[in-house]
Amino acid sequence: MLKHIVMFRLKDVPEKAENIKKLKEAIDDLEEIIPEAQSIETGTNVNTKPSAYDLVLVSEFEDEEALDAYRVHPEHKKVLELIKKVNDQIAVVDYHF
Repeated sequence: MLKHIVMFRLKDVPEKAENIKKLKEAIDDLEEIIPEAQSIETGTNVNTKPSAYDLVLVSEFEDEEALDAYRVHPEHKKVLELIKKVNDQIAVVDYHF
């Protein structure tokens, strides 16, 4: 099993809260669309420290091949376009458990 964790820090713009909500919903919808994703969970950060990220994605896959299939899925690519528009910084960790 493989866990895929992504933390997003969105651009500091007036519509940031709305962008966080849109991105969260777009990512959450992928769980029903992409069969390789065994689970997808997102959370909005409540920590107000400057080092904090705004949104986290924790997802599970059978293996690296399933994660790769998720990455190239057309619906995931649509979400990537949204990420490119609203995101400022990103951190990613993939690990076996």
